[in-house]
Formats: sequence, C-alpha cells, structure tokens
Amino acid sequence: MGLKKLGAEKIISRVLEFIWILDISGWMHGEKIASLNYAIKEAIPAMKETAKKNLSTEIMVRVLTFSTEVNCTERIPLNEFVWKDLEANGLSNLGLAFTELANILDEENMPERGLPPVLVLITDGLSTDDYKKGLDLVMSKSWGKKAVRLAFSLDSDIEIEVLEDFINNKKIKPIKVENATQLIKYIKFVSTVVLSNVSSVKDFENFLFNFDFELPDEDDDTLDSEVYDVF
Repeated sequence: MGLKKLGAEKIISRVLEFIWILDISGWMHGEKIASLNYAIKEAIPAMKETAKKNLSTEIMVRVLTFSTEVNCTERIPLNEFVWKDLEANGLSNLGLAFTELANILDEENMPERGLPPVLVLITDGLSTDDYKKGLDLVMSKSWGKKAVRLAFSLDSDIEIEVLEDFINNKKIKPIKVENATQLIKYIKFVSTVVLSNVSSVKDFENFLFNFDFELPDEDDDTLDSEVYDVF
C-alpha cells in the first residue's frame, strides 16, 4: 500500500507552536496597526511555503493580543490559518499578556512531542503594568525557558530593556523598526527563517537558537511589498 495511504498526518512526529504577541494599544493606532496587519498578512503565505519543506513538523499558530485586556486565539494549524485584521485602542498591559502566555506554555497545555515554541513580540510604547511579574511566570515554565523569543520595537522611545528581558539571550537583540517598509520585510524574513531553523531541529533538548542572520535591506526586492510612510 505504501506511504501514500498513510496520509501526511501519519508521519508528523513533532509540533511547533508559533505565537504572535501583539501590542494593539492606543499607541499603535493609525499607520502602525495598518502596517502590522499588512505585514503579518504578507508573511503567512511565505510561512506556509516554508512549512511544506518539513512535513514531519506540524506548525500551530496562535495570536495573543494585548491592550487594556488580553485575548488569545485557539491553536490553529498553519495551513488553515487566516489573518484577521486587528484594531488598536486601550492601554499596553504587557504584564497581563505575559501572564496569559505563561498559562499557554504550561506543560499540560503544550504538545508532548513539541519543538521549542517560537514567541514573537511586537510592541510600541511602554508597558502600563508590571511586566516583570508576568515575565517571571513565563520563565518559570520549562517551555518558556526553551522557547525562541524574538522582539520587534516599533518606537525609538521604547525601553529596550523590556524587550531584552523578554529575549533573555545576549546573542539576540531586539529588532528596531523605523518605518512600515522595514516592518513588512523584517516580519516576513524573520518568521520564515525562524520556522525553517526550528522546524528542522533534531536535538531539541539541547537546542539553542542564535539569530545570526542579516536582515534584508529596504531595497531588497526578494521581499516585495507596497508600503506606507515612516511611522
């Protein structure tokens, strides 16, 4: 009967959780939230193409948004994921978001044969609550410690220390974004590069991700985009 009869789902041996952690506070209104929506929408097809190269890994996507309140989507297979545009308003309760993230990363909520989850934080502005308390909860979880944690800064005035605390890896720096063109290109590039590297990991017990890739230039046509003005 051969392998065809088994179906792709029968050969999947590992699950990779990819979680967007997105600031939708009032500081993100206008150009920034429009650019964020467009950037992630553009990245999804590229992520799906990357996932096809490693059928032994199933990629699951969540979107965790935070403002005054926190909301999180259910876990959705990447090949079924459809982006829904976000609106911006409210405060920036990052600590509350980290508390919810810690719940998601709890052992009983994570797949048994999981790869290190990928956590991508995109924010603009300062946290309006105690982010450290929530972040401590994240790092108290074994999956929180194993996770690949990346962060995008959409404002030059943001306290980079907050993002550095989240990443907790001296070899990985927060990605500073100055305009919409960069945001679109960087999100598309980073999401696919990270997926490609993490989904092909063999020894994930001892895996340590180091982002040593050059980000694309704004005039790099390999990541085509039609964009907006400077933030």
